[in-house]
Amino acid sequence: MLKRIFRSPKRSFDSLSEQEILALAIGSEEDDARIYFAYADRLRNDYPASAKVFEEMAEVENTHRNSLITLYRERFGERITLIRREHVEGFYERKPDWLRANLSLEKIRQEAEAMENQAYRFYIEAAGRVSDASTRQLLGDLALAEQGHEDITRMLGDKHTPEDVRKEEDQKNRRQFVLTYVQPGLAGLMDGSVSTLAPIFAAAFATQDTWQTFLVGLSASVGAGISMGFTEAAHDDGKISGRGSPIKRGLSCGVMTALGGLGHTLPYLISDFWTATTLAVIIAIFELWAIAFIQNRFMETPFLRAALQVVVGGGLVLGAGILIGSG
Repeated sequence: MLKRIFRSPKRSFDSLSEQEILALAIGSEEDDARIYFAYADRLRNDYPASAKVFEEMAEVENTHRNSLITLYRERFGERITLIRREHVEGFYERKPDWLRANLSLEKIRQEAEAMENQAYRFYIEAAGRVSDASTRQLLGDLALAEQGHEDITRMLGDKHTPEDVRKEEDQKNRRQFVLTYVQPGLAGLMDGSVSTLAPIFAAAFATQDTWQTFLVGLSASVGAGISMGFTEAAHDDGKISGRGSPIKRGLSCGVMTALGGLGHTLPYLISDFWTATTLAVIIAIFELWAIAFIQNRFMETPFLRAALQVVVGGGLVLGAGILIGSG
């Protein structure tokens, strides 16, 4: 009874017939070719050389599909059994188009490598499941071909994306990452870390009540995060500026703004005022130095200049909050 209830609706790989294994391989090659063509379309405007690589990889997959169809026709006739990877337990999965639409160039390369590795393992298992000599030979040859796709990919890459072109594409990809995630995230972290210093430390020294101070810091951090996130998402749709998805930028900015304020807010969960305040100051100083490091690492701002701007500015805001709260 329990076995029937918890039984998977998918077929086990061991239960597949040779006809179903061939049909499954045909469908898989068709899907992989479509995915590579989709990658090519996705990259064509920004990375034309890499797009050409994926177009040729798709053609290789179509060649494999044609070989499988020829063998299937010889053994089982014209009607190909309808069975897809999603019908089989443990079969390697492929993401739908809408989940691959915003992948970076490097992520696409990693996905392609994983696809070839998974296809190789499938053909190895499939070859061990069939007894027909011609079918077994073809599946074994395809396994070797999939294993060799890493070399094919490298060869096509050398052909269409020589070192200078690849370097240019990588730089463009890095620039897009900085514009979409780092720049708005850094702006949020700066705003959250610096702008909340004054109200939090003013509340701390005015009340010397750690719980009330925590509530002030929490409200300031969350409020600033929501405000900064919506502002970043609303003021630029990214189409003209090329800064990428407004939703991604808004989330990056909003989350980092809230985290920047929460960093020196959380110590006020400690009941002892001076312990909490000392720890909050240490965290605030660490946050300011982290901002300077990120500016130097991703925005290429000289570290001393970034440190001077951020640390001195943050120190002034911190001092203002303490003075106002103590007055």
